[in-house]
Amino acid sequence: MFADRARIYVRSGKGGDGHVSFRREKFVPAGGPDGGDGGRGGDIIFAVDEGLNTLADFRHVRKYKAGDGQEGGKRNCRGKDGEDVVIRVPEGTVIREFNTGKVIVDMSGENRRITLLKGGRGGSGNQHYATSTMQAPKYARPGQPAKELELLLELKMIADVGLVGFPNVGKSTLLSRVSNARPKIADYHFTTLNPNLGVVDLSDSRGFVMADIPGLIEGASEGVGLGHEFLRHIERTKVLIHVVDASGSEGRDPVEDIHVINRELKNYQVDLSGRPQVIAANKIDVIREEDSPVERIRAEFEPQGIPVFPISAVSGQGIKELLYRVEAMLEETDEQPVIFAQEYFPETALAFSNDPYTVRYDEKEDEYVVEGPRIEKMLGYTNLESEKGFAFFQEFLKNAGILEELEALGIREGDTVRMYGLSFDYYK
Repeated sequence: MFADRARIYVRSGKGGDGHVSFRREKFVPAGGPDGGDGGRGGDIIFAVDEGLNTLADFRHVRKYKAGDGQEGGKRNCRGKDGEDVVIRVPEGTVIREFNTGKVIVDMSGENRRITLLKGGRGGSGNQHYATSTMQAPKYARPGQPAKELELLLELKMIADVGLVGFPNVGKSTLLSRVSNARPKIADYHFTTLNPNLGVVDLSDSRGFVMADIPGLIEGASEGVGLGHEFLRHIERTKVLIHVVDASGSEGRDPVEDIHVINRELKNYQVDLSGRPQVIAANKIDVIREEDSPVERIRAEFEPQGIPVFPISAVSGQGIKELLYRVEAMLEETDEQPVIFAQEYFPETALAFSNDPYTVRYDEKEDEYVVEGPRIEKMLGYTNLESEKGFAFFQEFLKNAGILEELEALGIREGDTVRMYGLSFDYYK
């Protein structure tokens, strides 16, 4: 089956410890400290690979660990840096923190290569701690610890146009006729499992990318069948071609089919019903009725501003007109493909994740009090006077779950929150 989701574990490298040693040379009876610094831990890096179109490789390898930095050595020798790990993913992969489901990065657009987790810094050797009063320091700084995360990878295809509709209505046939894609096609009474991408070339060097989204069924927006797995691939598309079996060869009413699929698009967690849409009334080559069902489809949907094109994906009839209309619709829309914004910031979320904190209500002062080592360290780490620093701190409070705890205690807008001598008014 097409692999478009994967759960993996990643860990950056630990920084190497600083070394404690002293010069031991002939004729140098009291050599000074010469312990070297530890090496930097390796990074976890994600990069887009144009040659990949599924997440299948992550079925076999689920753990990725960067190399640890080596300990410093004698004679001021610095430890070797740990090896970075580069994880290659298809374009359109959304990387989420597994437990919260929040987006860390969307590997689309300009995001071609990002460092997700930085390795720990190496510790300083004892040579750095010599002073006039402490000429033989017997301590060195340990390397920073590794960082680790569980991730959920989701592939959401990058396409200008999405083909939607019930199974077996001719989407794959249409894609194979108008593009360079070669999906497996047969008279199946079940849906294609693999989304396929094809490039549609028109005259004057114009063209667009079209995706054959596997057939949807009623209840897809609630996850029935493989609904969520299929619908996520439509999220980035600018225009939808709704392919319907106008001949009713499967025993279904084409008008009702369109209403059913549109309801699923509307009910999905990202409302997709507002996307520009055109209806491709397919299989007109097998219609034998004098009273064509295409006119029923037109009467129902063209008053709603949805154009209807009778086509035959087998013979090619009507396809040229359909494609040029879709191309014109793409030119009219200014929408950029959806790129999901970052919601989870590993550096802040993991920085003090093991330190405790408390959230309580002080009835005497009528204030909410947040304190503990995690808060104290974060306040010392952040410049709240700058706009960027304050936004950074707010993101920390959100990711740490502190805002949720304040809301659970009944905090309201305008209430005061106190943190180690600093007071803030709470606004959502």
